[in-house]
Amino acid sequence: MKRIVVAILGLYLTITPALALELDLSVDEEIRKNYNPSKLEQQNLPPLPKTATPSKTVTTQPKTTTSPKTTTSAPPKTTPTVTEPARKKVNKNLPGTTLTQDDFTAIKIKKGTKFRLKSNNLVSDYLKPGSKVSFTSLTPVYQRYVTIPAGTVFTASVVDSHLPQITGNGGLVELKIETVQFKGRTYSAHGKVTKANHKKIFINNIKGKRQYWKGVANQVEKGHKFYKKTRVTSQKLAENPVGVIISPIPTVVGVVAYVVNLAGSPVFSIGYKGGRVSIPAGSEFEIKLQEDVYLSL
Repeated sequence: MKRIVVAILGLYLTITPALALELDLSVDEEIRKNYNPSKLEQQNLPPLPKTATPSKTVTTQPKTTTSPKTTTSAPPKTTPTVTEPARKKVNKNLPGTTLTQDDFTAIKIKKGTKFRLKSNNLVSDYLKPGSKVSFTSLTPVYQRYVTIPAGTVFTASVVDSHLPQITGNGGLVELKIETVQFKGRTYSAHGKVTKANHKKIFINNIKGKRQYWKGVANQVEKGHKFYKKTRVTSQKLAENPVGVIISPIPTVVGVVAYVVNLAGSPVFSIGYKGGRVSIPAGSEFEIKLQEDVYLSL
């Protein structure tokens, strides 16, 4: 029922003339008379600005003309050359060697380097000052940039020597290393002996045993032996009825001799000579450099 009523009311409203809409089109007519609608936008809008079209720039290279007879070209650029001063090698003047004073590069063997050697000659207190003794190294010694191989020959000179003295002082031999041979050349070297025949050497003096106190002991021993002999003699005399009277005399003499030797042994031992110095060839030595040694390579 409601739907029917709504439908009737809608139909009534659409067909009633009083409720119809009337549009006023008079304004549109005036616009069409005075203006062209198709040109309206172009007439009112300002003209667009003109843009300049980019022009292509053409770069032309200058033409080089060459004549058939002669051609000219620019001179090449020359850079100044710098000449370095000539470098000279190290000049080491090694006195006491067989080298000339030519320039050469030297390698330094530092002061304090030790070498184990064997003697090629007899080292004895019979050697006179100025005598020469040679040694051969037993092991290689490694230094920076150089190796001193085994078999290198060192030469020493006898600085001082003497035989055993009557004051009980032993024999003496003092050696000084003077040269070393390396790659067929002889170089100056200054060194001292620190060991001889496995014994330490002090102040570079190879000395024989000082036997003064041994002489003192020998003097006391002599007095003691003489006293023992006198005691035996006294005992033999005491066995004889006649000799018993004089039997104490040998003992008294022995006591006196023993006391004299005991008290006078320091004086008597002054004339007791010391030990000899005699080290055979092939014995082991140790030397130590006292100055730097320069070797040429």
